[in-house]
Amino acid sequence: MKKNKIAMVVFDMAGTTVNEDNLVYKILKNTINLSGFDFSLEQVLAQAAGKEKRQAIRSVLAIYANNSEEALISRIYDEFIITLTAAYSREDIFPQSNAKALFSALKDRNILVVLNTGYDSFTANSIIEKLGWKEGIDFDALVTASDVPGNRPDPDMIEFAMKRFGLTDSSSVVKVGDSTIDIQEGQNAGCGLNIGITTGAHTSVQLQKANPDQIIDDLIELLPLVDNFGS
Repeated sequence: MKKNKIAMVVFDMAGTTVNEDNLVYKILKNTINLSGFDFSLEQVLAQAAGKEKRQAIRSVLAIYANNSEEALISRIYDEFIITLTAAYSREDIFPQSNAKALFSALKDRNILVVLNTGYDSFTANSIIEKLGWKEGIDFDALVTASDVPGNRPDPDMIEFAMKRFGLTDSSSVVKVGDSTIDIQEGQNAGCGLNIGITTGAHTSVQLQKANPDQIIDDLIELLPLVDNFGS
Protein backbone atom coordinates (compact mmCIF):
# COMPACT_ATOMS: atom_id res chain seq x y z
CA MET A 1 0.00 0.00 0.00
CA LYS A 2 1.38 3.41 -0.96
CA LYS A 3 2.15 5.66 2.00
CA ASN A 4 0.99 9.24 2.30
CA LYS A 5 3.42 11.97 1.33
CA ILE A 6 5.32 13.85 4.01
CA ALA A 7 3.39 16.84 5.39
CA MET A 8 5.67 17.96 8.24
CA VAL A 9 9.25 17.61 9.41
CA VAL A 10 9.95 18.15 13.12
CA PHE A 11 13.56 19.12 13.84
CA ASP A 12 15.37 19.20 17.14
CA MET A 13 17.32 22.43 17.71
CA ALA A 14 20.73 22.24 19.46
CA GLY A 15 23.00 19.83 17.61
CA THR A 16 20.50 19.24 14.81
CA THR A 17 19.55 22.59 13.27
CA VAL A 18 21.64 24.81 15.57
CA ASN A 19 25.43 24.55 15.80
CA GLU A 20 26.52 25.56 19.29
CA ASP A 21 29.35 23.05 19.83
CA ASN A 22 27.51 21.27 22.67
CA LEU A 23 27.54 24.52 24.66
CA VAL A 24 24.41 23.57 26.58
CA TYR A 25 25.84 20.25 27.78
CA LYS A 26 29.22 21.75 28.66
CA ILE A 27 27.42 24.29 30.85
CA LEU A 28 25.16 21.58 32.26
CA LYS A 29 28.21 19.48 33.18
CA ASN A 30 29.97 22.42 34.82
CA THR A 31 26.88 23.48 36.75
CA ILE A 32 26.24 19.97 38.08
CA ASN A 33 29.90 19.54 39.02
CA LEU A 34 29.84 22.78 41.02
CA SER A 35 27.56 20.90 43.43
CA GLY A 36 30.35 18.49 44.33
CA PHE A 37 30.35 16.01 41.42
CA ASP A 38 32.95 15.17 38.79
CA PHE A 39 31.08 13.99 35.71
CA SER A 40 32.62 14.02 32.25
CA LEU A 41 31.03 15.62 29.21
CA GLU A 42 30.61 12.15 27.70
CA GLN A 43 28.61 11.03 30.73
CA VAL A 44 26.37 14.08 30.57
CA LEU A 45 25.81 13.70 26.83
CA ALA A 46 24.95 10.03 27.22
CA GLN A 47 22.18 10.64 29.78
CA ALA A 48 21.04 14.24 29.18
CA ALA A 49 21.00 14.78 25.41
CA GLY A 50 17.63 15.83 24.05
CA LYS A 51 15.82 15.81 27.37
CA GLU A 52 13.96 18.63 29.08
CA LYS A 53 16.75 20.14 31.09
CA ARG A 54 15.38 19.56 34.60
CA GLN A 55 14.83 15.92 33.62
CA ALA A 56 18.34 15.85 32.16
CA ILE A 57 19.82 16.84 35.50
CA ARG A 58 17.61 14.30 37.26
CA SER A 59 18.80 11.54 34.93
CA VAL A 60 22.50 12.34 35.32
CA LEU A 61 22.31 12.41 39.11
CA ALA A 62 20.20 9.25 39.30
CA ILE A 63 22.39 7.18 37.00
CA TYR A 64 25.85 8.27 38.13
CA ALA A 65 25.32 9.35 41.75
CA ASN A 66 22.18 7.48 42.85
CA ASN A 67 20.86 10.88 43.91
CA SER A 68 17.24 11.94 43.45
CA GLU A 69 17.12 14.94 45.77
CA GLU A 70 14.63 17.32 44.15
CA ALA A 71 15.87 20.36 46.06
CA LEU A 72 19.35 19.78 44.64
CA ILE A 73 17.97 19.23 41.13
CA SER A 74 16.02 22.50 41.32
CA ARG A 75 19.02 24.42 42.62
CA ILE A 76 21.23 23.11 39.80
CA TYR A 77 18.54 23.80 37.21
CA ASP A 78 18.05 27.40 38.33
CA GLU A 79 21.79 28.09 38.19
CA PHE A 80 22.06 26.32 34.84
CA ILE A 81 19.38 28.52 33.24
CA ILE A 82 21.07 31.69 34.49
CA THR A 83 24.48 30.56 33.21
CA LEU A 84 23.12 29.31 29.90
CA THR A 85 21.21 32.53 29.21
CA ALA A 86 24.35 34.57 29.83
CA ALA A 87 26.42 32.25 27.62
CA TYR A 88 23.98 32.38 24.73
CA SER A 89 24.04 36.18 24.88
CA ARG A 90 27.81 36.31 24.36
CA GLU A 91 28.78 33.12 22.50
CA ASP A 92 28.59 32.60 18.75
CA ILE A 93 25.94 30.18 17.55
CA PHE A 94 25.20 29.34 13.96
CA PRO A 95 22.67 27.47 11.84
CA GLN A 96 23.76 23.89 11.30
CA SER A 97 25.22 23.20 7.86
CA ASN A 98 22.54 23.40 5.15
CA ALA A 99 19.73 24.11 7.64
CA LYS A 100 18.41 27.16 5.80
CA ALA A 101 18.77 25.46 2.42
CA LEU A 102 16.80 22.45 3.63
CA PHE A 103 14.09 24.58 5.21
CA SER A 104 13.69 26.43 1.92
CA ALA A 105 13.58 23.20 -0.10
CA LEU A 106 10.90 21.76 2.20
CA LYS A 107 8.90 24.98 1.91
CA ASP A 108 9.05 24.65 -1.88
CA ARG A 109 7.50 21.20 -1.45
CA ASN A 110 4.72 22.57 0.82
CA ILE A 111 6.14 20.61 3.77
CA LEU A 112 5.83 22.22 7.19
CA VAL A 113 9.06 22.88 9.13
CA VAL A 114 8.67 22.65 12.91
CA LEU A 115 11.40 23.12 15.53
CA ASN A 116 11.08 21.35 18.86
CA THR A 117 13.36 21.32 21.87
CA GLY A 118 13.91 20.30 25.46
CA TYR A 119 14.65 23.96 26.22
CA ASP A 120 12.10 26.17 27.91
CA SER A 121 10.33 28.74 25.72
CA PHE A 122 12.45 31.72 26.82
CA THR A 123 15.75 29.99 26.03
CA ALA A 124 14.56 28.56 22.72
CA ASN A 125 13.23 31.90 21.52
CA SER A 126 16.43 33.69 22.51
CA ILE A 127 18.42 31.24 20.36
CA ILE A 128 16.11 31.73 17.39
CA GLU A 129 16.31 35.50 17.78
CA LYS A 130 20.11 35.38 17.81
CA LEU A 131 20.11 33.27 14.65
CA GLY A 132 17.79 35.78 12.98
CA TRP A 133 15.21 33.13 12.13
CA LYS A 134 11.59 34.22 11.83
CA GLU A 135 8.55 32.03 12.50
CA GLY A 136 6.35 31.98 9.41
CA ILE A 137 9.30 32.80 7.15
CA ASP A 138 12.24 30.50 7.93
CA PHE A 139 10.19 27.89 9.79
CA ASP A 140 6.52 27.32 10.54
CA ALA A 141 6.38 26.70 14.30
CA LEU A 142 8.37 26.23 17.47
CA VAL A 143 7.32 23.80 20.20
CA THR A 144 9.23 23.81 23.50
CA ALA A 145 9.24 21.91 26.76
CA SER A 146 7.17 24.75 28.21
CA ASP A 147 4.28 24.03 25.85
CA VAL A 148 3.41 20.45 26.80
CA PRO A 149 2.89 18.33 29.93
CA GLY A 150 5.08 15.44 28.79
CA ASN A 151 8.56 15.75 27.35
CA ARG A 152 10.77 13.42 25.36
CA PRO A 153 10.54 10.53 24.83
CA ASP A 154 6.81 11.25 25.21
CA PRO A 155 5.26 12.31 21.89
CA ASP A 156 3.52 15.41 23.28
CA MET A 157 5.54 18.04 21.39
CA ILE A 158 5.00 16.34 18.04
CA GLU A 159 1.31 15.82 18.74
CA PHE A 160 1.04 19.49 19.77
CA ALA A 161 2.52 20.53 16.42
CA MET A 162 0.24 18.19 14.49
CA LYS A 163 -2.82 19.56 16.24
CA ARG A 164 -1.77 23.13 15.50
CA PHE A 165 -1.72 22.42 11.78
CA GLY A 166 -4.67 20.05 11.69
CA LEU A 167 -2.67 16.93 10.87
CA THR A 168 -4.14 13.62 12.00
CA ASP A 169 -1.85 11.06 10.33
CA SER A 170 1.48 10.83 12.15
CA SER A 171 2.90 8.63 9.38
CA SER A 172 3.11 11.81 7.29
CA VAL A 173 5.49 13.35 9.84
CA VAL A 174 9.29 13.04 9.99
CA LYS A 175 11.34 13.51 13.17
CA VAL A 176 15.03 14.46 12.93
CA GLY A 177 17.35 14.68 15.93
CA ASP A 178 20.89 14.18 17.19
CA SER A 179 20.07 12.04 20.24
CA THR A 180 18.48 8.68 20.88
CA ILE A 181 15.64 10.30 22.81
CA ASP A 182 14.76 12.36 19.71
CA ILE A 183 14.37 9.15 17.76
CA GLN A 184 12.32 7.55 20.54
CA GLU A 185 10.08 10.62 20.63
CA GLY A 186 9.33 10.23 16.92
CA GLN A 187 8.74 6.51 17.26
CA ASN A 188 6.33 7.08 20.15
CA ALA A 189 4.45 9.61 18.03
CA GLY A 190 4.17 7.10 15.16
CA CYS A 191 6.19 9.22 12.75
CA GLY A 192 6.65 7.80 9.27
CA LEU A 193 10.40 8.44 9.36
CA ASN A 194 12.67 8.80 12.38
CA ILE A 195 16.08 10.11 11.42
CA GLY A 196 19.23 10.41 13.50
CA ILE A 197 21.92 12.93 12.61
CA THR A 198 25.56 12.82 13.70
CA THR A 199 26.14 16.58 14.01
CA GLY A 200 25.37 16.84 17.72
CA ALA A 201 25.26 14.96 21.00
CA HIS A 202 25.32 11.29 20.01
CA THR A 203 27.55 9.32 17.69
CA SER A 204 26.28 7.07 14.92
CA VAL A 205 26.86 4.04 17.17
CA GLN A 206 24.85 5.62 19.98
CA LEU A 207 22.06 6.70 17.63
CA GLN A 208 21.82 3.20 16.17
CA LYS A 209 20.76 1.88 19.59
CA ALA A 210 17.39 3.61 19.10
CA ASN A 211 16.84 1.86 15.73
CA PRO A 212 16.25 4.94 13.55
CA ASP A 213 15.05 4.51 10.00
CA GLN A 214 18.20 6.25 8.79
CA ILE A 215 21.27 8.03 10.13
CA ILE A 216 22.57 11.04 8.20
CA ASP A 217 25.66 13.22 8.54
CA ASP A 218 24.26 16.44 7.05
CA LEU A 219 20.77 17.91 7.02
CA ILE A 220 20.62 18.12 3.24
CA GLU A 221 20.74 14.30 3.12
CA LEU A 222 17.16 14.36 4.40
CA LEU A 223 15.80 15.70 1.12
CA PRO A 224 15.95 12.50 -0.97
CA LEU A 225 14.52 10.52 1.95
CA VAL A 226 11.51 12.86 2.00
CA ASP A 227 11.19 12.89 -1.79
CA ASN A 228 11.29 9.09 -2.02
CA PHE A 229 9.03 8.41 0.94
CA GLY A 230 6.15 6.17 -0.02
CA SER A 231 7.48 5.39 -3.49
